Amino acid sequence: MRRALEEARKGVGRTAPNPPVGAVIVKEGREIGAGWHRRAGQPHAEREALADARTRVGAEAIRGATIFVTLEPCSTHGRTPPCVDGIREAGISRVVYAATDPNPAHAGRAEAALQSTGVAVTAGVLEAEALRLIRPFAKAMGTGLPWVIWKTAMSLDARLTRPPGEGMWLTRAAARARVQSLRAEVGAVVTSGATVRADRPRLDLRETQYLEGREMPWRIVVSDLPDSLPMNAPLFTDANRHRTRIVPAGDPEGMLRRLVSEDGVNAVLLECGGRMAGRWMDDGWIDEVVVFLAPLLCGGAVAPLEGKGFPAGLRLREAGFERCGMDVMLRALVDR
Repeated sequence: MRRALEEARKGVGRTAPNPPVGAVIVKEGREIGAGWHRRAGQPHAEREALADARTRVGAEAIRGATIFVTLEPCSTHGRTPPCVDGIREAGISRVVYAATDPNPAHAGRAEAALQSTGVAVTAGVLEAEALRLIRPFAKAMGTGLPWVIWKTAMSLDARLTRPPGEGMWLTRAAARARVQSLRAEVGAVVTSGATVRADRPRLDLRETQYLEGREMPWRIVVSDLPDSLPMNAPLFTDANRHRTRIVPAGDPEGMLRRLVSEDGVNAVLLECGGRMAGRWMDDGWIDEVVVFLAPLLCGGAVAPLEGKGFPAGLRLREAGFERCGMDVMLRALVDR
């Protein structure tokens, strides 16, 4: 199952509105096939693994094998046929899956469908790890809202900008490269009109490894003063300008719901100044935070998170730290 999770991680940020899923086929203690879901509308992980196994060992050798899947196999016909049918037709004798599908059309149905034709089923193996991987899909499926990650960078004294004349970057190249991988996890990047006016950010994917087989994330500019935006900024003039939208600030919930329902977005990255970040944190839209901490002391008054604040504090859980050259990245969930 850990191998299957490795396969599933290849699909993070690429499969929405579907979840990332991985599958591995084993026979007599040897891996004979592996695959991952690459994009909505393309074969699911189980069928990718079966195709790989046919190439490696031939169709007949698959009979009697075990398939390990990170998510319960689908049992209905959508843009692709049901995976339970493909598993049975291939002669797989045992299915082991990690997590039950949050999609109510599939949840809990695979086991009965497979067992009715003599396929043994084991569920719940490394379930927690698999559920972490599909948090954005599960939230979108259950609430109609995307998973929102707030990304920021700050100095040691919690400032968002450097003193005048020192340049705009707080972090170094390694941390900025890591931001590219974060953008590759989401279907949309949201910023404020104030950030566009001050920094003229690109908010795009520039590394080939993240662009292959996927579209550029939507770039959403939240502003009630669209006429004041610099229309010669990269967001509005580059080759991906058709992926940029300007939306009013008054209805973040409506905007987030439309990203899910109309654009198939499961996860959003919020990259903005402290004022907008504070409002979104106050209003409960943020699920996860990523903070890059730079070894600088800047002074000044620009804070990365404003808003009303929380009298009892707002704690983070499942915190992890990662070195990015001279900078440190904290990634954690907001505990509400």
